[in-house]
Amino acid sequence: MTPAVTCRVAVGQEDLDACFAVRKEVFVAEQGVPEDLEYDEYDGGAVHVLAVRSGEGAPLGTGRLLLGDAAVVKNGDPDPGVGALGRLAVLAAARGLGVGARLVAAIEDAARERGLHAVDLHAQTHALGFYERLGYEAYGAEFLDAGIPHLAMRKPLR
Repeated sequence: MTPAVTCRVAVGQEDLDACFAVRKEVFVAEQGVPEDLEYDEYDGGAVHVLAVRSGEGAPLGTGRLLLGDAAVVKNGDPDPGVGALGRLAVLAAARGLGVGARLVAAIEDAARERGLHAVDLHAQTHALGFYERLGYEAYGAEFLDAGIPHLAMRKPLR
């Protein structure tokens, strides 16, 4: 049975701690990303989104949105109207339940609310199909991030 899921912008230290715990489990423990690469100077100014199991509040996933100068640097695009979606992570037990798609939608909503007209992301190549189903299009050459192959992708927001 699919659990009811709520996605929200992280508010307060408890929500941020939950976001960082999910990222640590997925990126550091599962994928072997060094902890000093996973947490960066952009976390402090990012909009973090948390997916939780409705009713009990157990964390299921997270993602972040970078804005302004941070997005310009991350995207390599000088347009400040393009946000940078990143650090999307869903705990293993919640994969295949639609949590990732709900997180992406919540991050896109946060981008629209902040007046952005598009969102870029750097997708691990194994996840391209997931992002393509959500309307993202790949561009540019493949590159390595933390030793993992990625492609840049963009979606215009309407």
